[in-house]
Amino acid sequence: MLTRSASVILSPSEDGYVAYDTHRDRLYRLNPTAALIVELCDGTRDRAQLRHDLQPAVGSDWAHWNDWLDTAIDDQLLLGSAPTEAAMPVDTGAALDAGALARQADDLQRRDRVLAAFVCQQHADELDPDDPVMARRLGELAHIVGRRDEARRAYGRYLARCPDDAEVTHLMTALTESGPPPRVSDRCLKQLYERFAPFYDENMTGELDYCAPERLHHAAAAALGARGDLDVLDLGCGTGLNGVQWRPQARRLVGVDLSEPMVARARAGRRYDALETAEITAWLAREPTERFDVIVACDTLIYFGDLAQVVEPARRHLAPDGIVAFSVERGETDPFALSDSGRFTHHPAHVARVVAAAGLTLASLDETCVRYEYGEPVTALLAVCRS
Repeated sequence: MLTRSASVILSPSEDGYVAYDTHRDRLYRLNPTAALIVELCDGTRDRAQLRHDLQPAVGSDWAHWNDWLDTAIDDQLLLGSAPTEAAMPVDTGAALDAGALARQADDLQRRDRVLAAFVCQQHADELDPDDPVMARRLGELAHIVGRRDEARRAYGRYLARCPDDAEVTHLMTALTESGPPPRVSDRCLKQLYERFAPFYDENMTGELDYCAPERLHHAAAAALGARGDLDVLDLGCGTGLNGVQWRPQARRLVGVDLSEPMVARARAGRRYDALETAEITAWLAREPTERFDVIVACDTLIYFGDLAQVVEPARRHLAPDGIVAFSVERGETDPFALSDSGRFTHHPAHVARVVAAAGLTLASLDETCVRYEYGEPVTALLAVCRS
């Protein structure tokens, strides 16, 4: 009799199945016919019975699928025998419980094996449907692999139990067809970076090959020339990765960020002359008490829709002959769009219009990869503007 290995779990897809062997760490993509064969290999059929049941689907092509069965058995996707051999017992490994599957999903995601992680988490959620953490993780992995409908369903089940989660509430907005909010809420960002702060630097510079601070500084330095002894304002300073770049040229370096845990890490780095925990548009709305030669916002404006919310008030805090330098994620929708990641993307034309409306001159607008997300490059726009 033919049966599926106990360590193989299946996930339906638009064009068949994805199968993952949790014991051997193997991922298979099955077309509709292969998926049907795996479904029929339920321990009740031998090859002759399988051929009979598949006749409407495979017709005269049985020889090909008979060979495929031998390959599937060799790969231990299926258990059975070659056509003329007795079935041999195979060590397939035991099926995992929900907790073990969730841990395996976490490990696979850390290794950028996100599709396999999704399949494991999907099965973990099926085994333990009442655990909101399982649903939240499934929603996260589903939207990473592009299964938006499943992400919405999983996040919806999670929010029914945990309605105060601002981060997932925002992601649900991103995954629907409703219009985007003007910006990501303070509550969402505080929650996000409270979780992210302890490992932010290691994750960004290590796993994601993050280079936005260096590349934005390089673009700004080209506009500044040999100028030094600068007063620099770092909007959304985070843990201080941007401050590392500006410290050598700065007479005074000021950082502002919404997240107290991120500011605490920046403070521990001792790069800034002053740090303040504040929402940046509220900070910029104050009457200027000092003017800055450089105002920089590296990966900060990805949380705003219309960039005028920040660029126009920043202009008031700029010294004569100063520059504003910022990075955003490049998008195809003009003026901007809220992506499934929960971050905004911006069109180059919107950047140019906002800069001009603020009374600034666009010195440069470059496109470059600034990090990798699940193996895919993230393209940014680096804008440098003169007063």
